[in-house]
Amino acid sequence: MSAESAGAGGEARAENLVQLRVHGVSAPAADQGAQPPVQVAGDRNAGFYRPRSADAERDRTDAGTVEAYRWSDLPSGTMTRTLSLVFLLPFMLLNVAAWMRPGNPATDPAVRALCRVLGLTLTALYVLTTVGVALDLIAWQCMSAPACLSGRSWLSWLGGRPTGLRLATLALVPAAAIGLIWWASTRPGRSFNAFRPPERARSGRPLTILGQWDAEPLMGRLRSIHVAAAFATLAGSLLAARVAHPQGPGPLTVALLVATGAVLSTCVVLLCVPPLIERDPTNRRLDGVARALRTLTLGLTIVVVVDVLAAPAAWPEERGLPGYAPTLTWLFGTHAGLLTALGTVLLWRRGRRPDHRPSSVLGALAAAAIGAGIAVAFSAELVHRVADLLDRGAPAADRATVRPPPAFTWAIYGFFRAVLVTLVVTGLVILLSRRRRLRAAAVILARDFPNPSAEAAARLRQVRQVIARARFTEWLPTLAVVYAGLAGLGAATTVVDLLGQYPGDVIQRYARVPAGLVDFGIRVGSLLISATVLGLVVGGIFAYRTPGFRRHVGVLWDLATFWPRAAHPFAPPCYAERAVPELARRITYLVNSGKMVVVTGYSQGSVLVAATVLQLAPQVSDRVALLTYSSPLRRLYARLFPAYIDDEMLHEVGDRLGWRWVNLWRDTDPIGGWIFSAHRTDVPPTVTGPSATVDRRLRDPDGLVAPPGDSVPPPIRGHAPDDSDEPFTAAVRDLVERLPDRRRTGPAEDPTAPGRTT
Repeated sequence: MSAESAGAGGEARAENLVQLRVHGVSAPAADQGAQPPVQVAGDRNAGFYRPRSADAERDRTDAGTVEAYRWSDLPSGTMTRTLSLVFLLPFMLLNVAAWMRPGNPATDPAVRALCRVLGLTLTALYVLTTVGVALDLIAWQCMSAPACLSGRSWLSWLGGRPTGLRLATLALVPAAAIGLIWWASTRPGRSFNAFRPPERARSGRPLTILGQWDAEPLMGRLRSIHVAAAFATLAGSLLAARVAHPQGPGPLTVALLVATGAVLSTCVVLLCVPPLIERDPTNRRLDGVARALRTLTLGLTIVVVVDVLAAPAAWPEERGLPGYAPTLTWLFGTHAGLLTALGTVLLWRRGRRPDHRPSSVLGALAAAAIGAGIAVAFSAELVHRVADLLDRGAPAADRATVRPPPAFTWAIYGFFRAVLVTLVVTGLVILLSRRRRLRAAAVILARDFPNPSAEAAARLRQVRQVIARARFTEWLPTLAVVYAGLAGLGAATTVVDLLGQYPGDVIQRYARVPAGLVDFGIRVGSLLISATVLGLVVGGIFAYRTPGFRRHVGVLWDLATFWPRAAHPFAPPCYAERAVPELARRITYLVNSGKMVVVTGYSQGSVLVAATVLQLAPQVSDRVALLTYSSPLRRLYARLFPAYIDDEMLHEVGDRLGWRWVNLWRDTDPIGGWIFSAHRTDVPPTVTGPSATVDRRLRDPDGLVAPPGDSVPPPIRGHAPDDSDEPFTAAVRDLVERLPDRRRTGPAEDPTAPGRTT
């Protein structure tokens, strides 16, 4: 073949090739730069972009046309949506816990049910927090203390009113809080649902649920159950105060109390029925059952408010709202019981795969315990801060006229204890594992740079430290399990409040620790919670405004919101419900247009494209190749979500692509890593078969000293993208050569065909 014909063949091949790039956690705005790209598909939340025509002609190479899929606004987007992730963090963690189960058929239904019931208790805690502020601190305590009302005209107008009127009026505050989160959970609704691929095109792997999850009907039912439980919690709080009236409860109050208990019990039972939440999205009867329960509870709450309003004026003179403190204590005890049951089920060995590590088996417990612990800590701090605000300005003799329930004090102390012990354990792990991590890093560097020069000594030490820090990621799941156990213990110790004891008194009596030291720990714990909330808010703002910052802190948000809402309806929506089907739709369109497609996925984008491959029809995947780099598929997802990402799933991705798959990874990367084998290019792989050709390790950095013509040594890239480096372009060229260079005789099946929309 002549050079001219070979060149013409290469140009023709490039014209039929599209390199579809999917970014990671963060990506710059599409309109940045002197020549912003042109959007060819999608909308302002997510879309596909290509260079402008002049740039495309100038930049065209044998890698074909470059097209980028930008999805970063799906999990974050506007600042309001980004900050909402901070306050929805407990719900988000509880939701992701349901997806972290180990994939044991014998225990999976129980894990899902326990996560959903625990999620229901978080909704109850959300309501009880607003009840504590509005009804306990303000309506009951502050409005009955002249010192608290002094100088506060916004409260004094209700100060001399009957207690029933105060409770009924301020019950609008928790009702409005329920309405707010109810409204927020319905957005963005169907804008995240793109389409549903054909049944015969899908893989049978559990991960394909991302392309078929019909969120609206199922989440609508789950939302109705949680709203019903929320209003029942409000009604129960009012009834607990009404029952404590000196004249005793009337027949109507007793009937309302029984009805409220029946509603809460029904909500728990419905959450444990799999068809209601997991299957039958088109069953209108199940939709009607959930909506009827919600409507019934709304009417029940209104009647309860009327009953409280009509109660006689004489109410008991108690320190706090009757029944409120014991309810909180029992709720925290329920948290401990549910977490204990969840841990027991997760450790059940029957049917469990032997290759699952304890840290991956207990991943669901860690996420659930951390989510519940954060929710309790946030609630306790809010109530304590409001109590301090109401007491501020009162005469010294009248201080502490407004006091939060002791259960919240126990919760703050438990949070402080869990954080303190976890930090101590983390410090010990860092110190004890440091020598081993540095030794492993030294072995790596000895192979990469066998004969370093004297001037490279400082740089060599720096690279060694980076590799050692990157390897510490392996310890994070274990430390999360440690914190989860301590958080569960903190919830259990809260039950001591039922004895009427404060933390300082109990610990001084039995542990011989001075009460002042315990009180100091409680104050520090309170400040720590406030600092955590402030840090999350500031982090959310910076994550929205600064792409580089979002690349580091956005890992948690993107990992958690990658999964559909299955355990808690108030969790943030799942961006993969749109991104995965949208990618599959675009790839199918390109193949139907006679194109060959090289899909490149960086970091979190590699998880999206792996899930997308499982949605493609065989005649489409035959003309697709895959390049992943800095991928967390094995290092994070396979460990945290073993039921969905394992060796079998990864091998099926390779089989569907004909093993046209290359994965680039670095030892300096703390997030991404190898997928099948960690071998070097000059060392035999540790696996056999076609999977041994997937992983390619990159030396990082390229050198230890400044190259000629430069004044600084090559950078340490770590987890940074490398789509302009020679190893990346070489991998793309390799994949292009493996693609079949032929035009299709007929179009592949369009997964967006009529009748397939959700």
